[in-house]
Amino acid sequence: MLALERRNEILEKLQKEKRVIVSELSAYYAVSEETIRRDLEKFEKDGYAIKSYGGAIFNESTNIDLPFNLRKNTNIIGKQRIANLLTDLVNDGESLMLDSSSTAVFIAKALKDKKKNLTVVTNSIEIIIELFDASDWRVISTGGLAEEGSFALVGPKTDQMLGSYYVNKAIISCKGLSKNAVTDSSELHAQNKNTMLSRAAAKILAVDSSKFGTAAFAKICDFNEISMIITDKKPEQKWLKLFKEAKIECIF
Repeated sequence: MLALERRNEILEKLQKEKRVIVSELSAYYAVSEETIRRDLEKFEKDGYAIKSYGGAIFNESTNIDLPFNLRKNTNIIGKQRIANLLTDLVNDGESLMLDSSSTAVFIAKALKDKKKNLTVVTNSIEIIIELFDASDWRVISTGGLAEEGSFALVGPKTDQMLGSYYVNKAIISCKGLSKNAVTDSSELHAQNKNTMLSRAAAKILAVDSSKFGTAAFAKICDFNEISMIITDKKPEQKWLKLFKEAKIECIF
């Protein structure tokens, strides 16, 4: 097994179990404990883990963005529910902006099977690949800086491209949703998502229930700048009250 494959497996295990032990990983992968410690040191440097005696624990901070291949495999059922709800809100022939979130990939896959003649503007490399064979769709890439690990195109050039279009619906996700703001772990991603919202008639936040009540590093927009929220479970009453006060439609 290559070192990269081993690290990806260990990081996935760390995300699921929240803790790993050096001696157990050493025995499982048939490598020295020193090799495993170096793997964990890299995770700590990247912000994914916090080293502890004999192992490491998962860093739960919302300011850390996990690699895309791990994010797309978390809460799959919730993301599928969100995607299925959104297919009923998109009409044939509409124009959309989709962000580079893992949730947006599930949405693109669901729409691909059910909708015709859509125009999609996206900064997600994964979505562009997914929609290559959608023959009656127009798929427009934003361009921009290719960000390692996120399968996303980001930065000022991405904003410039997004700003040249106006669409029926912008669909974004986030890392945190509080009563004050919608937030993300990356300033570049947050800015690109804000630009998407500014270019759309309907501003849709597709977010799973685990993000409610959390705040990440960078602000995407104020809470009342969203027109609709799609989520996988019925929110608590306090959230439904906030949505009503802000005139945000909530579908779950």
